[in-house]
Amino acid sequence: MLQISKEYQSIQLIQKKVDVQPFLKWAGGKRQLVPVIKSFLPKRFNTYYEPFVGAGALLFELKPSKAIINDVNPELINSYKVIRDLSIDLIQDLRKHKNTAEYFYTIRELDRTTEFKELTIIERASRIIYLNKTCFNGLFRVNKQGQFNAPFGRYKNPNIINSDVIKAVSHYFNNHQLEILNTDFSKAIETAKKDDFVYLDPPYDPLSETASFTGYSLNQFGRSEQERLRDVFDKLTRKGCKVMLSNSSTEFIADLYKDYNINTLQANRNINSVGSDRKKINEFLILNYVPDNDK
Repeated sequence: MLQISKEYQSIQLIQKKVDVQPFLKWAGGKRQLVPVIKSFLPKRFNTYYEPFVGAGALLFELKPSKAIINDVNPELINSYKVIRDLSIDLIQDLRKHKNTAEYFYTIRELDRTTEFKELTIIERASRIIYLNKTCFNGLFRVNKQGQFNAPFGRYKNPNIINSDVIKAVSHYFNNHQLEILNTDFSKAIETAKKDDFVYLDPPYDPLSETASFTGYSLNQFGRSEQERLRDVFDKLTRKGCKVMLSNSSTEFIADLYKDYNINTLQANRNINSVGSDRKKINEFLILNYVPDNDK
C-alpha cells in the first residue's frame, strides 16, 4: 500500500488553504474595485482604520498586522466578533439552516418577535449569514424598524456554510492586532495618529432622489452626515493621517472635498434588482495625499 508522507500531506493542506476574503455580500461592497483602490494606497502606514467596514473587502485584501474596524450595524459587528471568538460553534450552528422559502421567512421574522432577544450571539451571527446567503440579491437590508426585509432568493445551492472562509477570517483576526468596534464613525477614529491610514467607505451621497440606499441600518446618512464626515476627514488630515474616501461622483461631494485629491473610478451598480440596470457608474476616490502609482 502506498504511504503518503506527512510532509506531502502538509503541502497539500497549504495548497488547499483558502485566502482571507469577505464572508458576506454587502451594499456598496468594494470587492470589484480593490485592484484599482490598491494602486492609490500610501506606500507605508502604521495602523489601518476602517470605520465603515461593511463586508471588509479592502481589509481582507490588505490583511494589515494592526487594524481598528468599525460599523454602526450591530448584527454585522456581532458576526465579526463571533467569527473571531467562536468560529467552530458558528459553523456548527450554520448546519441547521434549510434552503426553503418557508424556513427562510421563519428565520427572517425572528427580529419581529420577543424571541429575537433570547438568541445567543452565535445564533444571531448564524441567522445573518444564512439570510445574506439565501435572500434575493444577497444583501443585508432592513426596514425603518430595523427588521430584515429582503425576500427569499430561490437559489439552488447557496453556499450557506463556507467553513473554509470563516476559518480563514478567524485565523487572521486571532493572529493580528485587530480591534472590532460598534460605534459612531467619528469615535472609531479618535485614536488615529500621524502616519496611520484611514479608509472611509460611508453610505454614498445619492445620485438622484430615488437612488439612496441606506437600508443596511436604521441610521440615515444624509447630507448633514456627509458634512460631518468631511469635518472628520479634515481633522484626520490635520493629525497627519493618510485618508482615502469612496463616495458618489455628485456635485455635492465634489464641492465638499474640493481642496483634496479627487479621482474618478468606474464601478458596477450592485444593488439594483434588475440585472440589465446594473450599469457602470462613476464614483469618487478622494485622497488627502499624492499616491505613488508607479509602485
